[in-house]
Formats: sequence, C-alpha cells, structure tokens
Amino acid sequence: MKLEELRQIRERAAKELSLRKGDARVKVVVGMGTSGIAAGARDVMAAFLDEISVRNLSDVVVTQTGERGLASSEPMVEVHIEGEQTVTYGQMTAERARRVVVEHLVNGNAVSEFAIEVRG
Repeated sequence: MKLEELRQIRERAAKELSLRKGDARVKVVVGMGTSGIAAGARDVMAAFLDEISVRNLSDVVVTQTGERGLASSEPMVEVHIEGEQTVTYGQMTAERARRVVVEHLVNGNAVSEFAIEVRG
C-alpha cells in the first residue's frame, strides 16, 4: 500500500469513529441484537453511517443497542433529537435509513410510514 492510501484509510476510520462516539444534537440508535442482525441491521447501520458522512452531518452520532423485544419489527432504529420527541422506526432497510436521514435528520420531518412509536 502506498502512504496516501494508508492516510485515506486512517481518515475514513477516524471519521466513522467520530460518528459513533461523543455528544451530539442527534443520536441514532440501531438495534443490533440477534434478531436485528438477522433482519439486516448491519446494512441499516452502514447506510446511516454512509449517508450521514456523505451529507457532512457533524452533529449526529450513531450507536447501537441490543434486543428491544419486538423481533417482528426488526431492524429497529431510534432517533433522538434534542428537544424533540423520540421516534422509533421499525422494519428498516438501508434504503429506508437513507430516507430517514434526509427527511428526519436533515429536514426535521419524521417519516410516519416507518414509525412504530413516538414518545417524549
């Protein structure tokens, strides 16, 4: 590998790590329990990380959690935005995750057709 390739890999890894740590105005929590993973949670997590990175959303952090007890709704994602209600999305896909980033995180409109719970 060339030095430039190594630098690019390091920068990508640092950027992804910053999306998974720290305090931010928006927190996205992806259910990564056994049933979530079996239903495609890894692809959902990757789509969130990618879309957030592409859009340079620096005030968003993406984390993971275990089982939520609703296997039929997996993969599930919670979106916590400071000062707003928490929205739980169910049966997420990578395509739906990208749509949530655009409509909910960027434009401030929860995607009601994917929402299974709104609280707070």
